[in-house]
Order: sequence, then C-alpha cells, then structure tokens
Amino acid sequence: MPANEQPPRLRLFCAIALSDVVRVRAYDQLRRLRASAPQVKASWEREEKLHVTLKFLGETEAERVSALTEAATRAATGVSSFELTLEGAGVFPPTRDPRVLWLGIKDSQGQLAGLHERLEAECVAAGFARDPRPFHAHVTLARIRTANAAARRLARYHQQLGFAPLPFAVNALSIMRSDLTSNGSQYTLLSRHTLAGSITE
Repeated sequence: MPANEQPPRLRLFCAIALSDVVRVRAYDQLRRLRASAPQVKASWEREEKLHVTLKFLGETEAERVSALTEAATRAATGVSSFELTLEGAGVFPPTRDPRVLWLGIKDSQGQLAGLHERLEAECVAAGFARDPRPFHAHVTLARIRTANAAARRLARYHQQLGFAPLPFAVNALSIMRSDLTSNGSQYTLLSRHTLAGSITE
C-alpha cells in the first residue's frame, strides 16, 4: 500500500438479533407510527434491520476485524443464553426535540448488561476504545431528521402507544458491517458468536 494511501475501513457494530416474532411485532408498531405522521421527515428502519446494538465501533480498519472477532468470541465464551423482553416506548433525547424513536429492552437479571461489559472489556484488551456513553439497550425504530411540532406530536403518540411486553431469547451476539448508501444503511453479518445452552422459541 502506498505511504499516502489510507487502509480500508469498515463501519462496524456488535448486535443482538431479535426473534422473528418480536421483529414483526416491532415493525408493526413502526408502520403504525409512520402512517400516523406522513409529514414528519424521518429515517424509518426496515424490518430486517431491527436489532439491539451491543457496541458501536464506527469506522474501523479492515485488518482489525479479526481482532474484533476474537474479542467477541472470548466475550461469548462461558456465557449462557438468556431471555430479554421488548417492552415500552421512548425517545432520545427525552427532554428536548425528539431525534430517535425506540422500543425498550427489559433486562431483569442483568444478563445483557453483563454481556455488554464482557464485550467492552475484551474489546479494550484488544486495543479498541471503550464507549464513553452509558449503555442503554433499545431497538431504534426511526431517526427524526427535522425537529418540529409534528415530530413532537409523533413522539408523544409513540410514548402513549407504549409496547406490551414480548420476551425473546438471546442465543448469540453478532458482528455487523454497515455500509452507507443513497438508500440508507445496508447491514452485512460478518460473524456470529453463539452463547452456551441455546434457548428454543
């Protein structure tokens, strides 16, 4: 590689997949919200992209993917599969003009928080930066591009609708690649790291 050429970089994140049933239900909510406010300028997620972000790494040198894969394998090793609940609806930020509409994750036993901390520790040991932001597990439905009265009404409606508790099993964590295109981001699965004792649904 020439001295002045930058090494290839990939936009990466680690994620927890939703079960098919949960993903369909979450997308039903998204469609209901979208239909209620066609005038709101927002980027709505596609059904197949709905997930829980465990760690966002952003632009990462392609040659470091193997180190990330090894860190994820170590984080998953010895961790048993567990259950989460998709429950409730909220917005970011909660006190100003809304920018993100999300559905909440109930982690009653703290197992997701524990897996997140294991992954952070293994990533730091492998030379990746620790995320300075507190971990807040959620499923993003939409990112609002223009904050205005219509967007605020949509946010209130979203929170009023809420989301009835719906459990799902966590059997693995995944490393994902995100490519930005003119039609939004496209996700590609790079690796899947299975937890112990898979739970069937």
